[in-house]
Amino acid sequence: MIEVTNVDKKFVNGNESNHVLDQVSFHVEKGEIVTLLGKSGCGKSTLLNMVGGFENEDSGKVVLDGKAVKRPTRKCIMLFQQINLLPWRTVLKNVELGLEGEKMEVAEKNKRVTDALKLVGLKEHLHKFQHELSDGMQQRVTIARAFAMQPDVILMDEPFAALDTFNRYLLQDELLRIQEKMKTTILIVTHDIDEAVYLSDRILIMGSHPGRIFKDIPIQLAKPRDRAGEDYHYYRKRILQEFELSGNRQEPEYTI
Repeated sequence: MIEVTNVDKKFVNGNESNHVLDQVSFHVEKGEIVTLLGKSGCGKSTLLNMVGGFENEDSGKVVLDGKAVKRPTRKCIMLFQQINLLPWRTVLKNVELGLEGEKMEVAEKNKRVTDALKLVGLKEHLHKFQHELSDGMQQRVTIARAFAMQPDVILMDEPFAALDTFNRYLLQDELLRIQEKMKTTILIVTHDIDEAVYLSDRILIMGSHPGRIFKDIPIQLAKPRDRAGEDYHYYRKRILQEFELSGNRQEPEYTI
């Protein structure tokens, strides 16, 4: 579904050049959840923006479902850390926002919105406004909006980082439940090792200065995963060790 091949990227500011990505290559199969794990500044968000069509590569190529990525499309939706809801619109109207401009029957649009809100457990909160919702519920609205659009790929940039631990765990479980039903391909950016191990089919560890893929590690555990299990902790320890070997040992930004 996603193919990134020999991607290189530099940002130039006057006489200064920052080499952000160096010959980065990876792939994501249809229906996989893959995480880009690395410290801040390693280029993982830049990579995500390239897959989403918001940033262009200097060299190499980014391909989505067999076509070169040149611009954002409705086949590939981005979810950010910031909760992007319109405060003057209700839950229902915020989810409908993603379908505005789509050529479809009203009944089909209503069904998509209703089904998406059922998936995230917000069917009883259709007419509430943002200020009446908890942070976790607000993030669920953004997830519902994304799934109502029925994209092939969802890109997630630290989507749960602003939430407290219990809400973060709850939404991670919600995401896995919905993804299992919808079979959507998901690419996540995080520097949280626990989140990466809990959600991912594969983890791509990134080194930095410039950014590169250091290791591609399959997580061969059944879902949902037992955070207290011995096998789970084996992967956490392994990922931490690989993360340190990647050149990120100084100033680490991992979570245990």
